[in-house]
Amino acid sequence: MPEAAPPHSWSRQVVGTLLLRTSARLGLAWIGLLVVVSALAPLLANSHPLLLRVADQTSSPALAHLEPLDWLWFSGLLLALLVAWLPLRAWLRLTLWLGGTALSALLAYTLVAPPLLTIHEQYRELEASGQVEWILRAPIPYSPKDYLRDYGDTGIEAPLAATEAGRYHWFGTEENGADVAARMIHAARIALGIGFIATGIALLIGTLIGGLMGYFSGIIDMIGMRVVEIFESIPTLFLLLTFVAFFGRSIYMMMIIIGITSWSGYARYVRAEFLKLREQEFVQAAVACGLPLHSILFRHILPNGLAPLLVAASFGVASAILAEATLSFLGLGLIDDPSWGQMLNQAVQSSTFNWWLALFPGGAIFLTVFAYNLIGEALRDAVDPHA
Repeated sequence: MPEAAPPHSWSRQVVGTLLLRTSARLGLAWIGLLVVVSALAPLLANSHPLLLRVADQTSSPALAHLEPLDWLWFSGLLLALLVAWLPLRAWLRLTLWLGGTALSALLAYTLVAPPLLTIHEQYRELEASGQVEWILRAPIPYSPKDYLRDYGDTGIEAPLAATEAGRYHWFGTEENGADVAARMIHAARIALGIGFIATGIALLIGTLIGGLMGYFSGIIDMIGMRVVEIFESIPTLFLLLTFVAFFGRSIYMMMIIIGITSWSGYARYVRAEFLKLREQEFVQAAVACGLPLHSILFRHILPNGLAPLLVAASFGVASAILAEATLSFLGLGLIDDPSWGQMLNQAVQSSTFNWWLALFPGGAIFLTVFAYNLIGEALRDAVDPHA
């Protein structure tokens, strides 16, 4: 039988207190909306029809062109919804979700093989020729990399401006003719992905090193603090610029660099908590019972020192998103894949000011970072025992 969570566990008390604050609910609602939009991006914005019937044959081009990353987002969201309903402790839910997501990633990148050649305009040409019996398109019938070459000379168009071809773009188009709304939706994946993964890497490194520093103290603490000070002196942005110049542009490289340069703050928090808790009676009892070191550190001490770590993590995600947006705004981010910083850069480079290229991606960056800050502030109050 699954282990039921206690009715008044610490995690439930924190969540209950967190949800009492309007600011936290607004922040969580915005992040939740971004997660759902990111997971369902191929169903919301896609040039490939969701369903298509030609010559008495029904097919789903959108499903056939899904990439492994699309399936990973689908499975991640589905697993999160399923695990949330299980009567388990928070750490067991997280473990199940991480394990299920890792298995989904393995299956997706092993079994999924979308067509190598993507021709976005073929379905519009079929429809124009009268060969399509019926078609079901996505709410935004354009992919983020669909530059509408079949319409001839395409370029910047204002939101909801009627074109000669009868096209409408809710958020307008960018300089290459791609739909801004489609690119906004798919760019949300970059923002969320780099925020969570970079922060996860930093948390892992910081928790491990900070825990060892705080528990053993002495020479290990001194060496660890010198390493922390070295990493704190590294300018993350300039390091990112250097790696981009030498090794090219890669979202995974950005995640790793941001993660390995931002762990020092988490290490300080964990060190302080471990220094405080290692003299407590329950830790001394665990040592006296002969429990292994990893059990003492990460099963008995760490759960009691999570409060400041959770608060710092919420601000760390916002910082990682800002770092990627800054790099993309400088023109050194991803080349073809859409990102909010890259789209904001187009508003600056254009010969004329196109407000929609600044408003929509800039507003998305602001709201996302602001939402994480709201969550962090509310979480700090929720876990503060003196509040």
